[in-house]
Amino acid sequence: MSSRANLSWGSSTLELLPERAAWDPQRRALLVADLHLGKAESFQAQGIPLPSDGDQGNLNRLLALCTRLGPEQVLVLGDLIHSRLGLTGELQEKLAALPDLMGCELVLVGGNHDRGAVFPSLRAQPSLQLGDWWLSHEPERPPQAGLLNICGHLHPVAQLGQGADRLRLPCFGLDQVQQRLLLPAFGDLTGGHPAPAGLERWVIAEDQVLKLPA
Repeated sequence: MSSRANLSWGSSTLELLPERAAWDPQRRALLVADLHLGKAESFQAQGIPLPSDGDQGNLNRLLALCTRLGPEQVLVLGDLIHSRLGLTGELQEKLAALPDLMGCELVLVGGNHDRGAVFPSLRAQPSLQLGDWWLSHEPERPPQAGLLNICGHLHPVAQLGQGADRLRLPCFGLDQVQQRLLLPAFGDLTGGHPAPAGLERWVIAEDQVLKLPA
């Protein structure tokens, strides 16, 4: 049985999901970041032979979340794709079909890897406000006090243990001082960077979201 964690901010609650996503039940909005679709194809174009089946696993996971939660919006906080090299005709077709398959609107807040890409029926947007959230790709200071900046880009992971027993697990990271929540990368083929010191961290271990001691 999977578990999730709740984060309260202002008058809103955000559910941190083990699928490396966040759910706003009040606005029925699903937040994900850093899918990096087409990454294998981008590497293949540079002569590095990676298998091409990772995108379907990421998309299936996203569709399963939509089936379970029934969102009105899915907001991708940047880096939907990895590069224009990987934006194949097949991937273009999958992205064009995605809103109908999800049964809801797809909103892309443009990330650094999305720049210069042309998506079918999808326009990358700048950072935006959704209730108590300021949604961006890279960390930003919200334009007004009281908003929580929710962002991707950093692919946060928590390092647990030492030596041969050391684990690197994707995590959510909350910075109370900067009023910022870092989302883990949704894509499987992404890697990660240690979450900055001093953050409240929730690690994802299989199907559990667990808060780490301070």
